[in-house]
Amino acid sequence: MTSRNQQLFEKSQQLIPGGVNSPVRAFRSVGGTPIFFKKGLGSKLWDVDGKEYIDYINSWGPMILGHAHPEVIAAVQQAAANSLSFGAPTGLELEMAELLNALVPSMEQVRLVSSGTEATMSAIRVARGFTKRSKIIKFEGCYHGHADALLVKAGSGLLTFGEPSSAGVPAEVAAHTLTLDYNNTQMLKDTFASIGDEIACVILEPVVGNMNLIVPHQEFLQTLRELCTQHGTVLIFDEVMTGFRVALGGAQALYGITPDMTTLGKVIGGGLPVGAFGGRKDIMGVLAPLGPVYQAGTLSGNPVAVTAGLTTLKLVQTPGFYEKLTTQTTKLTAGLTQAAQAAGVTFSAQSVGGMFGLYFSASHPSSYAEMMQADKNAFNKFFHSMLDSGIYLGPSAFEAGFVSAAHTDADIAQTVQAAATAFASL
Repeated sequence: MTSRNQQLFEKSQQLIPGGVNSPVRAFRSVGGTPIFFKKGLGSKLWDVDGKEYIDYINSWGPMILGHAHPEVIAAVQQAAANSLSFGAPTGLELEMAELLNALVPSMEQVRLVSSGTEATMSAIRVARGFTKRSKIIKFEGCYHGHADALLVKAGSGLLTFGEPSSAGVPAEVAAHTLTLDYNNTQMLKDTFASIGDEIACVILEPVVGNMNLIVPHQEFLQTLRELCTQHGTVLIFDEVMTGFRVALGGAQALYGITPDMTTLGKVIGGGLPVGAFGGRKDIMGVLAPLGPVYQAGTLSGNPVAVTAGLTTLKLVQTPGFYEKLTTQTTKLTAGLTQAAQAAGVTFSAQSVGGMFGLYFSASHPSSYAEMMQADKNAFNKFFHSMLDSGIYLGPSAFEAGFVSAAHTDADIAQTVQAAATAFASL
Protein backbone atom coordinates (compact mmCIF):
# COMPACT_ATOMS: atom_id res chain seq x y z
CA MET A 1 0.00 0.00 0.00
CA THR A 2 1.33 3.44 -0.93
CA SER A 3 2.08 5.51 2.16
CA ARG A 4 0.89 9.06 2.59
CA ASN A 5 4.55 10.13 2.51
CA GLN A 6 4.96 8.60 -0.93
CA GLN A 7 1.73 10.15 -2.19
CA LEU A 8 2.73 13.62 -1.05
CA PHE A 9 6.24 13.31 -2.46
CA GLU A 10 4.97 12.16 -5.84
CA LYS A 11 2.58 15.12 -6.00
CA SER A 12 5.24 17.54 -4.71
CA GLN A 13 7.62 16.60 -7.50
CA GLN A 14 5.04 17.82 -10.02
CA LEU A 15 4.70 21.22 -8.37
CA ILE A 16 8.01 21.92 -6.58
CA PRO A 17 11.48 21.41 -8.12
CA GLY A 18 12.68 18.07 -6.79
CA GLY A 19 9.62 17.92 -4.59
CA VAL A 20 11.29 19.88 -1.79
CA ASN A 21 11.98 23.47 -0.76
CA SER A 22 15.55 22.80 0.40
CA PRO A 23 17.76 20.23 -1.38
CA VAL A 24 18.89 18.01 1.51
CA ARG A 25 15.25 17.20 2.28
CA ALA A 26 14.97 15.19 -0.94
CA PHE A 27 16.95 12.22 0.51
CA ARG A 28 19.08 12.18 -2.66
CA SER A 29 22.20 11.46 -0.60
CA VAL A 30 20.75 8.47 1.25
CA GLY A 31 18.03 7.33 -1.16
CA GLY A 32 14.40 6.63 -0.43
CA THR A 33 11.33 8.79 0.13
CA PRO A 34 11.56 11.90 2.32
CA ILE A 35 9.37 12.07 5.40
CA PHE A 36 6.51 14.57 5.53
CA PHE A 37 5.81 15.63 9.11
CA LYS A 38 2.63 16.93 10.68
CA LYS A 39 3.44 17.30 14.39
CA GLY A 40 6.29 17.76 16.83
CA LEU A 41 6.27 17.72 20.63
CA GLY A 42 9.35 17.69 22.84
CA SER A 43 11.91 15.28 21.40
CA LYS A 44 9.39 13.55 19.13
CA LEU A 45 8.00 13.99 15.62
CA TRP A 46 5.02 12.34 13.91
CA ASP A 47 4.80 11.93 10.15
CA VAL A 48 1.70 12.04 7.96
CA ASP A 49 1.32 8.26 8.32
CA GLY A 50 1.24 8.62 12.11
CA LYS A 51 4.67 7.06 12.75
CA GLU A 52 6.60 8.43 15.72
CA TYR A 53 10.29 9.39 15.60
CA ILE A 54 12.90 10.62 18.06
CA ASP A 55 14.19 13.77 16.36
CA TYR A 56 17.93 14.49 16.11
CA ILE A 57 17.62 17.18 13.44
CA ASN A 58 15.60 19.65 15.50
CA SER A 59 14.84 21.75 12.41
CA TRP A 60 18.64 21.80 11.84
CA GLY A 61 19.31 23.29 15.25
CA PRO A 62 16.68 25.86 16.30
CA MET A 63 14.54 23.58 18.45
CA ILE A 64 16.99 23.54 21.34
CA LEU A 65 14.08 23.41 23.82
CA GLY A 66 12.32 20.67 21.86
CA HIS A 67 9.25 21.04 19.68
CA ALA A 68 6.20 23.10 20.70
CA HIS A 69 7.60 24.27 24.03
CA PRO A 70 4.54 25.61 25.87
CA GLU A 71 6.12 28.95 26.89
CA VAL A 72 7.31 29.64 23.34
CA ILE A 73 3.95 28.72 21.83
CA ALA A 74 2.05 30.91 24.32
CA ALA A 75 4.34 33.89 23.69
CA VAL A 76 3.99 33.54 19.92
CA GLN A 77 0.21 33.33 20.15
CA GLN A 78 0.10 36.49 22.21
CA ALA A 79 2.40 38.35 19.82
CA ALA A 80 0.46 37.19 16.76
CA ALA A 81 -2.74 38.61 18.22
CA ASN A 82 -1.16 42.07 18.05
CA SER A 83 -0.41 41.72 14.29
CA LEU A 84 1.89 39.49 12.29
CA SER A 85 4.08 42.32 10.96
CA PHE A 86 4.50 46.09 11.05
CA GLY A 87 7.42 46.82 8.73
CA ALA A 88 8.37 49.41 11.34
CA PRO A 89 10.41 49.53 14.57
CA THR A 90 9.19 47.68 17.67
CA GLY A 91 10.40 47.46 21.23
CA LEU A 92 10.94 43.75 20.71
CA GLU A 93 13.76 44.48 18.26
CA LEU A 94 15.51 46.57 20.88
CA GLU A 95 15.05 43.85 23.49
CA MET A 96 16.63 41.29 21.14
CA ALA A 97 19.52 43.63 20.33
CA GLU A 98 20.20 44.27 24.02
CA LEU A 99 20.19 40.55 24.75
CA LEU A 100 22.48 39.58 21.86
CA ASN A 101 24.93 42.36 22.65
CA ALA A 102 25.03 41.21 26.27
CA LEU A 103 25.49 37.49 25.60
CA VAL A 104 27.72 37.33 22.50
CA PRO A 105 31.29 38.54 23.22
CA SER A 106 31.89 40.14 19.80
CA MET A 107 28.60 42.06 19.62
CA GLU A 108 28.63 45.83 20.11
CA GLN A 109 25.91 46.52 17.56
CA VAL A 110 23.61 44.13 15.72
CA ARG A 111 21.12 44.18 12.87
CA LEU A 112 18.30 41.68 12.56
CA VAL A 113 17.46 39.91 9.30
CA SER A 114 15.31 36.92 8.38
CA SER A 115 17.76 34.09 7.61
CA GLY A 116 21.29 32.84 8.09
CA THR A 117 22.06 33.30 4.40
CA GLU A 118 20.97 36.93 4.61
CA ALA A 119 23.13 37.42 7.70
CA THR A 120 26.34 36.04 6.16
CA MET A 121 25.77 37.78 2.83
CA SER A 122 25.27 41.11 4.61
CA ALA A 123 28.24 40.63 6.94
CA ILE A 124 30.56 40.08 4.00
CA ARG A 125 29.21 43.17 2.23
CA VAL A 126 29.82 45.22 5.39
CA ALA A 127 33.35 43.82 5.72
CA ARG A 128 34.12 44.74 2.11
CA GLY A 129 32.67 48.21 2.59
CA PHE A 130 34.63 48.74 5.79
CA THR A 131 37.99 47.54 4.44
CA LYS A 132 37.48 48.71 0.83
CA ARG A 133 38.85 45.34 -0.30
CA SER A 134 37.30 42.62 -2.47
CA LYS A 135 38.92 39.26 -1.65
CA ILE A 136 37.41 36.95 0.93
CA ILE A 137 38.53 33.65 2.41
CA LYS A 138 36.29 30.71 3.25
CA PHE A 139 37.20 27.13 4.15
CA GLU A 140 36.61 23.91 2.31
CA GLY A 141 33.49 22.18 3.54
CA CYS A 142 32.10 25.20 5.39
CA TYR A 143 28.66 26.34 4.22
CA HIS A 144 27.53 29.91 4.77
CA GLY A 145 24.27 30.00 2.88
CA HIS A 146 23.59 30.33 -0.81
CA ALA A 147 24.92 33.84 -1.53
CA ASP A 148 26.79 33.89 -4.86
CA ALA A 149 30.24 34.66 -3.47
CA LEU A 150 30.04 31.68 -1.10
CA LEU A 151 28.91 29.00 -3.56
CA VAL A 152 32.45 28.16 -4.53
CA LYS A 153 34.13 24.83 -5.15
CA ALA A 154 36.98 24.00 -2.84
CA GLY A 155 40.32 23.97 -4.61
CA SER A 156 43.38 21.93 -3.75
CA GLY A 157 46.63 23.64 -2.92
CA LEU A 158 47.56 27.07 -1.68
CA LEU A 159 45.81 30.16 -3.06
CA THR A 160 43.37 28.29 -5.27
CA PHE A 161 40.84 30.86 -6.38
CA GLY A 162 37.23 29.82 -6.51
CA GLU A 163 35.16 28.53 -9.35
CA PRO A 164 31.37 28.54 -9.06
CA SER A 165 29.90 25.32 -7.67
CA SER A 166 26.39 26.34 -8.72
CA ALA A 167 25.04 27.30 -12.10
CA GLY A 168 23.92 30.91 -12.18
CA VAL A 169 26.95 32.20 -10.27
CA PRO A 170 29.23 34.28 -12.54
CA ALA A 171 32.85 33.18 -12.52
CA GLU A 172 33.95 36.78 -11.93
CA VAL A 173 31.97 36.84 -8.69
CA ALA A 174 33.46 33.59 -7.40
CA ALA A 175 36.94 34.67 -8.47
CA HIS A 176 37.22 36.93 -5.43
CA THR A 177 36.72 33.97 -3.06
CA LEU A 178 39.70 31.92 -1.89
CA THR A 179 39.06 28.50 -0.38
CA LEU A 180 41.57 27.13 2.13
CA ASP A 181 41.78 23.92 4.16
CA TYR A 182 40.02 24.01 7.52
CA ASN A 183 42.39 23.52 10.48
CA ASN A 184 45.46 24.06 8.24
CA THR A 185 47.40 26.69 10.17
CA GLN A 186 50.40 26.74 7.84
CA MET A 187 48.20 27.41 4.81
CA LEU A 188 46.71 30.36 6.66
CA LYS A 189 50.15 31.79 7.39
CA ASP A 190 51.32 31.36 3.81
CA THR A 191 48.19 32.95 2.38
CA PHE A 192 48.35 36.02 4.59
CA ALA A 193 52.10 36.37 3.94
CA SER A 194 51.31 36.52 0.22
CA ILE A 195 48.14 38.64 -0.01
CA GLY A 196 47.08 39.46 3.54
CA ASP A 197 46.61 43.17 2.86
CA GLU A 198 44.16 42.41 0.03
CA ILE A 199 41.77 40.28 2.09
CA ALA A 200 38.55 41.97 3.21
CA CYS A 201 37.39 39.20 5.51
CA VAL A 202 37.73 35.60 6.56
CA ILE A 203 34.48 33.75 7.27
CA LEU A 204 34.31 30.36 8.96
CA GLU A 205 32.16 28.12 11.09
CA PRO A 206 34.11 28.07 14.37
CA VAL A 207 32.69 24.57 14.89
CA VAL A 208 31.79 23.14 11.50
CA GLY A 209 28.34 21.59 11.14
CA ASN A 210 28.01 21.37 7.37
CA MET A 211 30.54 18.64 6.60
CA ASN A 212 29.39 16.73 9.63
CA LEU A 213 30.80 18.01 12.93
CA ILE A 214 34.41 19.20 12.69
CA VAL A 215 36.04 20.64 15.80
CA PRO A 216 38.59 23.45 15.35
CA HIS A 217 42.17 23.24 16.55
CA GLN A 218 42.81 25.97 19.11
CA GLU A 219 46.06 26.94 17.35
CA PHE A 220 44.16 27.35 14.07
CA LEU A 221 41.62 29.76 15.60
CA GLN A 222 44.27 31.69 17.53
CA THR A 223 46.51 32.09 14.47
CA LEU A 224 43.56 33.21 12.39
CA ARG A 225 42.68 35.86 14.96
CA GLU A 226 46.26 37.14 15.07
CA LEU A 227 46.67 37.28 11.29
CA CYS A 228 43.39 39.13 10.78
CA THR A 229 44.36 41.69 13.41
CA GLN A 230 47.81 42.13 11.86
CA HIS A 231 46.47 42.70 8.34
CA GLY A 232 43.32 44.67 9.11
CA THR A 233 41.12 41.82 7.86
CA VAL A 234 37.64 41.40 9.33
CA LEU A 235 37.24 38.04 11.04
CA ILE A 236 33.65 36.75 10.77
CA PHE A 237 32.44 33.81 12.82
CA ASP A 238 29.42 32.20 11.19
CA GLU A 239 27.59 31.09 14.32
CA VAL A 240 24.25 30.57 12.61
CA MET A 241 24.47 26.95 13.72
CA THR A 242 26.73 27.17 16.78
CA GLY A 243 25.26 30.33 18.31
CA PHE A 244 23.51 29.37 21.58
CA ARG A 245 23.96 25.72 20.54
CA VAL A 246 27.43 24.91 21.82
CA ALA A 247 27.44 27.44 24.68
CA LEU A 248 25.49 30.46 25.89
CA GLY A 249 27.97 32.83 24.24
CA GLY A 250 28.50 30.62 21.21
CA ALA A 251 31.72 29.00 20.02
CA GLN A 252 33.59 32.28 20.49
CA ALA A 253 32.91 32.10 24.22
CA LEU A 254 33.72 28.39 24.35
CA TYR A 255 37.11 28.79 22.67
CA GLY A 256 37.98 32.26 23.93
CA ILE A 257 38.46 33.79 20.47
CA THR A 258 36.57 37.01 19.75
CA PRO A 259 35.86 37.71 16.07
CA ASP A 260 35.20 41.16 14.61
CA MET A 261 31.75 40.16 13.37
CA THR A 262 29.32 37.33 14.08
CA THR A 263 26.35 35.95 12.17
CA LEU A 264 23.49 34.27 14.00
CA GLY A 265 20.27 32.44 13.17
CA LYS A 266 18.37 29.26 14.07
CA VAL A 267 18.17 29.33 17.91
CA ILE A 268 17.59 33.11 18.04
CA GLY A 269 14.37 32.53 16.10
CA GLY A 270 13.14 29.68 18.27
CA GLY A 271 11.85 27.89 15.16
CA LEU A 272 10.73 30.97 13.23
CA PRO A 273 12.83 32.82 10.61
CA VAL A 274 15.27 35.19 12.34
CA GLY A 275 18.89 35.95 11.56
CA ALA A 276 21.33 38.58 12.76
CA PHE A 277 24.76 39.98 12.04
CA GLY A 278 26.76 42.25 14.25
CA GLY A 279 30.11 43.09 15.73
CA ARG A 280 32.37 46.03 16.41
CA LYS A 281 30.63 49.40 16.44
CA ASP A 282 33.09 51.00 14.00
CA ILE A 283 32.49 48.22 11.46
CA MET A 284 28.70 48.26 11.84
CA GLY A 285 28.78 52.05 11.40
CA VAL A 286 29.24 51.69 7.64
CA LEU A 287 25.67 50.34 7.34
CA ALA A 288 22.90 52.50 5.89
CA PRO A 289 21.38 54.80 7.02
CA LEU A 290 24.62 55.83 8.75
CA GLY A 291 27.06 54.73 6.06
CA PRO A 292 27.37 53.73 2.42
CA VAL A 293 26.73 49.95 2.72
CA TYR A 294 23.10 49.20 1.88
CA GLN A 295 21.06 46.44 3.49
CA ALA A 296 17.33 46.26 4.11
CA GLY A 297 14.48 43.83 4.79
CA THR A 298 10.73 44.29 5.03
CA LEU A 299 10.32 41.49 7.57
CA SER A 300 13.57 42.10 9.48
CA GLY A 301 12.81 42.03 13.19
CA ASN A 302 9.39 40.49 12.62
CA PRO A 303 7.58 40.76 15.99
CA VAL A 304 6.23 37.20 16.06
CA ALA A 305 9.55 35.62 15.09
CA VAL A 306 11.52 37.81 17.49
CA THR A 307 9.13 36.86 20.29
CA ALA A 308 9.82 33.16 19.67
CA GLY A 309 13.53 33.86 19.80
CA LEU A 310 13.41 36.01 22.92
CA THR A 311 11.41 33.40 24.79
CA THR A 312 13.83 30.68 23.73
CA LEU A 313 16.86 32.74 24.75
CA LYS A 314 15.28 33.46 28.13
CA LEU A 315 14.85 29.75 28.79
CA VAL A 316 18.37 28.70 27.71
CA GLN A 317 19.78 31.06 30.35
CA THR A 318 18.35 28.84 33.10
CA PRO A 319 21.24 27.79 35.39
CA GLY A 320 22.64 24.42 34.36
CA PHE A 321 20.89 24.38 30.97
CA TYR A 322 24.02 23.92 28.87
CA GLU A 323 25.65 21.55 31.33
CA LYS A 324 22.64 19.24 31.09
CA LEU A 325 22.44 19.59 27.29
CA THR A 326 26.13 18.75 26.95
CA THR A 327 25.77 15.76 29.28
CA GLN A 328 22.86 14.31 27.31
CA THR A 329 24.68 14.76 24.01
CA THR A 330 27.80 13.10 25.40
CA LYS A 331 25.68 10.17 26.64
CA LEU A 332 24.37 9.72 23.11
CA THR A 333 27.76 9.72 21.39
CA ALA A 334 29.30 7.46 24.05
CA GLY A 335 26.44 5.00 23.75
CA LEU A 336 26.62 4.89 19.98
CA THR A 337 30.39 4.40 20.07
CA GLN A 338 30.07 1.49 22.50
CA ALA A 339 27.35 -0.12 20.38
CA ALA A 340 29.55 0.12 17.28
CA GLN A 341 32.53 -1.39 19.10
CA ALA A 342 30.39 -4.29 20.31
CA ALA A 343 29.34 -4.96 16.72
CA GLY A 344 32.90 -4.64 15.37
CA VAL A 345 31.95 -1.69 13.14
CA THR A 346 34.46 1.05 12.29
CA PHE A 347 32.82 4.12 13.76
CA SER A 348 33.51 7.20 15.87
CA ALA A 349 31.46 10.04 17.32
CA GLN A 350 31.99 13.30 19.16
CA SER A 351 30.00 16.28 20.38
CA VAL A 352 30.29 19.95 21.29
CA GLY A 353 27.49 21.29 23.45
CA GLY A 354 24.23 20.17 21.86
CA MET A 355 25.78 19.29 18.48
CA PHE A 356 27.18 15.89 17.55
CA GLY A 357 28.92 14.14 14.68
CA LEU A 358 28.75 10.50 13.59
CA TYR A 359 31.51 9.14 11.35
CA PHE A 360 32.02 5.75 9.78
CA SER A 361 35.78 6.13 10.19
CA ALA A 362 38.24 5.10 12.86
CA SER A 363 38.84 8.63 14.16
CA HIS A 364 37.24 12.04 14.18
CA PRO A 365 37.99 13.93 10.94
CA SER A 366 39.47 17.41 11.24
CA SER A 367 39.12 18.59 7.64
CA TYR A 368 37.00 18.17 4.53
CA ALA A 369 39.53 15.77 2.98
CA GLU A 370 39.47 13.54 6.06
CA MET A 371 35.67 13.64 6.21
CA MET A 372 35.51 12.47 2.59
CA GLN A 373 37.38 9.29 3.58
CA ALA A 374 34.51 8.15 5.82
CA ASP A 375 32.33 5.28 4.59
CA LYS A 376 29.28 7.01 3.10
CA ASN A 377 27.60 3.74 2.07
CA ALA A 378 27.79 2.46 5.64
CA PHE A 379 26.16 5.66 6.85
CA ASN A 380 23.35 5.34 4.31
CA LYS A 381 22.53 1.80 5.47
CA PHE A 382 22.75 2.92 9.09
CA PHE A 383 20.47 5.89 8.39
CA HIS A 384 17.69 3.76 6.90
CA SER A 385 17.90 1.17 9.66
CA MET A 386 17.59 3.93 12.25
CA LEU A 387 14.73 5.55 10.34
CA ASP A 388 12.87 2.22 10.29
CA SER A 389 13.34 2.08 14.05
CA GLY A 390 11.88 5.56 14.52
CA ILE A 391 15.13 7.52 14.86
CA TYR A 392 15.30 10.61 12.65
CA LEU A 393 18.86 11.62 11.75
CA GLY A 394 20.06 14.06 9.10
CA PRO A 395 19.68 12.42 5.65
CA SER A 396 23.33 12.89 4.72
CA ALA A 397 26.69 11.63 5.97
CA PHE A 398 27.85 15.27 5.93
CA GLU A 399 25.41 16.84 8.40
CA ALA A 400 25.82 17.35 12.13
CA GLY A 401 23.08 16.23 14.51
CA PHE A 402 21.37 18.02 17.39
CA VAL A 403 20.12 17.08 20.84
CA SER A 404 17.49 19.21 22.58
CA ALA A 405 16.72 19.86 26.22
CA ALA A 406 13.67 17.63 25.76
CA HIS A 407 15.72 14.50 25.00
CA THR A 408 15.49 12.15 27.97
CA ASP A 409 17.63 9.25 29.12
CA ALA A 410 14.90 6.97 27.78
CA ASP A 411 15.18 8.62 24.35
CA ILE A 412 18.92 8.09 24.31
CA ALA A 413 18.63 4.48 25.49
CA GLN A 414 16.08 3.78 22.74
CA THR A 415 18.39 5.39 20.18
CA VAL A 416 21.40 3.37 21.29
CA GLN A 417 19.36 0.15 21.19
CA ALA A 418 18.23 0.94 17.64
CA ALA A 419 21.84 1.67 16.73
CA ALA A 420 22.98 -1.68 18.11
CA THR A 421 20.55 -3.37 15.72
CA ALA A 422 21.68 -1.16 12.85
CA PHE A 423 25.37 -1.81 13.51
CA ALA A 424 24.72 -5.55 13.67
CA SER A 425 23.13 -5.40 10.23
CA LEU A 426 26.24 -3.74 8.84
